Amino acid sequence: MNYSVVRYILGWVMIIESAFMLMTCVVALIYGESEGFAFLWTLLGATALGGFMVIKKPDNMTFYVKEGFVTVALSWIVLSIVGCLPFVFSGDIPNFTDALFETISGFTTTGASVLVEVESMSRCGLFWRCFTNWIGGMGVLVFLLAIVPMTGGSHMNLMRAESPGPSVGKLVPKVKHTATILYAMYIVLTVMEVILLLCGGMSLYEALTTSFSTAGTGGFGIYNDSFGSVSPYIQWVVGVFLVLFGVNFGVYFLLIMRRFKQAITHEEMRVYFIIIIAAVSLVVIDIKDYFETIGECIRHAFFQVASIMTTAGFSSTDFNLWPDTAKTVLVLLMFIGACAGSTGGGIKVSRIIILVKTMFKEITSYLHPRSVKKIKIEGKALEHETLRATNVFFITYMLIFSVSVLLISFEGKGVVTNFTAIAATLNNIGPGLDAVGPMSNFGHFTVFSKYILMFNMIAGRLELFPMLMLFCPTIWKPKKTNKVEA
Repeated sequence: MNYSVVRYILGWVMIIESAFMLMTCVVALIYGESEGFAFLWTLLGATALGGFMVIKKPDNMTFYVKEGFVTVALSWIVLSIVGCLPFVFSGDIPNFTDALFETISGFTTTGASVLVEVESMSRCGLFWRCFTNWIGGMGVLVFLLAIVPMTGGSHMNLMRAESPGPSVGKLVPKVKHTATILYAMYIVLTVMEVILLLCGGMSLYEALTTSFSTAGTGGFGIYNDSFGSVSPYIQWVVGVFLVLFGVNFGVYFLLIMRRFKQAITHEEMRVYFIIIIAAVSLVVIDIKDYFETIGECIRHAFFQVASIMTTAGFSSTDFNLWPDTAKTVLVLLMFIGACAGSTGGGIKVSRIIILVKTMFKEITSYLHPRSVKKIKIEGKALEHETLRATNVFFITYMLIFSVSVLLISFEGKGVVTNFTAIAATLNNIGPGLDAVGPMSNFGHFTVFSKYILMFNMIAGRLELFPMLMLFCPTIWKPKKTNKVEA
């Protein structure tokens, strides 16, 4: 393990987070809120500690897969601990466990909350809460790779460990340029949404906080009823942008490069939109008697499908009161999630495609034992390593899911609550059903269960393995040989 490079990157993570906190201090200054001092003292402390950690650059900047995974996992833990301190110091969320839960939920773009009254928080606190969604959406280490000059080592190991999806590739030859392009597209889409929300009558503060949460598909809002009280126009704008942020950003790169045919025929994107259309249709049919007009019915169905499919977790109405078929569709969407390479969570559409194609291949092999059939995505045969990784991910996912449901079940809250609470956190959704529905929160869980849910949120955001790697004793043993690592 190259401890020096891990220390160096963690230092930069703290410095970058401190820089982001400056925006929150500006908000506090504008609204004259004393809570801003909590952010100021935190960012000064984090800057000092981070500066001390990066003052000496490692002689060896090489890091392999294990360094990449461990660094990413530790970065998100450090990010969350530092990020929760202003909530505690300001008194917005005085309990450390609850503040940490809220912050992890923000950075992992989960949107699960322990707060009953979000509107009672300071404006700068609410701004930071929503801003964590935006920071976590693309990933702080992707941002680090875009702005911090780093030479040597396989930087792709950092991006792969943090970026969601079964495979992450370079858009351009250099990782730094890839990270820059990703953030540029992310910022452009965010600005577009801000402009449209301003046209809908929102203030700049409302438009920014809403766009931050939408871009990161995070689900944090500044109103107690989420999006229940906003205009239909705002709901449509947010719903459409949720869908856009759930698309693989590689598709946008193809559009920028004017490779329109490749973008339009992108298999994962086509399946993604087919699932959304099918889900909206089923939900509309099932809830048609719950609303006065068909237009209202379509709007709420689209908004909730877009919100759950992209794992944002916003709500325009209490879908916990909908018929069973509609709720079942939403629960299934929780597991599917958005596209790989997007800001959404879940298993990912590309993995679902691979798993389904693998199933049909196995059925075919039973019927025609001598046939040789390769699984293809985008017309290209998948390597065995990709198939193996997908299968291992799914097995690991189900194991973590099952153990987590068992661990929180000792509270006796009911099967639906426990099942959807884990589904909502492991898939980075936010709300579930029953006691963790859209009009409820996670504050009633014990401290033990909250830490289980927090682990699930980070594990789900980082695709499981970076967090699991922290529990492998061999990772922390000093390196004894000079053998090349794979």
